[in-house]
Amino acid sequence: MMRWIYWYGWMTLGAAFRSVFGLRIINEEKIVHEGGVLVASNHQSFLDPPLIGNLYRTEIHYLARKTLFVGFFAWLYPRWNAIPVDQDRPDMASLKTIIKLLKAGERVLVFPEGERTLDGEIGQSQPGIGLVAVKSGAVIQPVRIRGAREALPRGSGRLRFARISVTVGDPIRLTPEEIAAAQGKTGYQELADRIKAAIEAL
Repeated sequence: MMRWIYWYGWMTLGAAFRSVFGLRIINEEKIVHEGGVLVASNHQSFLDPPLIGNLYRTEIHYLARKTLFVGFFAWLYPRWNAIPVDQDRPDMASLKTIIKLLKAGERVLVFPEGERTLDGEIGQSQPGIGLVAVKSGAVIQPVRIRGAREALPRGSGRLRFARISVTVGDPIRLTPEEIAAAQGKTGYQELADRIKAAIEAL
């Protein structure tokens, strides 16, 4: 069930994505709806979290820069399940929160790149998503966004018309052997690179 403030944003933004940007969801039948799901997506725009949120009929959680939590948004973002993170001095607090949510059967959106793209290419993956995947044991759902950068590019505050699509990939279910092999920074990075490759393949 969605809380009313989350539901209102979900409904309003979802309608806008479909009517204004002609949002298409490709391979919707591959979406995993049961249990903890680590949703891994490329990062093109501020539009990305609500875009991915509209794939699900229940709430999802995501990370957001702590500098965004000011004024009205300090009230709104927590109600939209945003978890503040310090990008300048990252610590384990936000990752532990994500892992706890996944173990509780929630859906969490993580961008392996950690920041929005400047040129449209998918950037270097960070080991944090590998750590989260290993520690939580959650199903990994790769998805790829196209068109959001054209609609609202990094550094711009003006929306533009662009067709947006979200392609859903086959879920990745790590075996106990894969989890055991992916320990430590090197293992986390290798898994993060595997997740990035799955997104790029879409």
